[in-house]
Amino acid sequence: MKKSPEIISGRMTFALTCYSLLFMRFAYKVQPRNWLLFACHFTNEGAQLVQGSRLIKYKMSKVNETK
Repeated sequence: MKKSPEIISGRMTFALTCYSLLFMRFAYKVQPRNWLLFACHFTNEGAQLVQGSRLIKYKMSKVNETK
């Protein structure tokens, strides 16, 4: 979380966000519910959202610098 945001891949962050959402849904729908799998993907979802927000802030600051 402390490394430069310029090394964050937007495509990979988006893909992992979708992946985590999909598997959170799967972990909830399967019977019996798999709460450990749900918790793992919930945590990953949060991490990917943080990385995505860092990337957006970085890209927006670059746009504002060029103006």
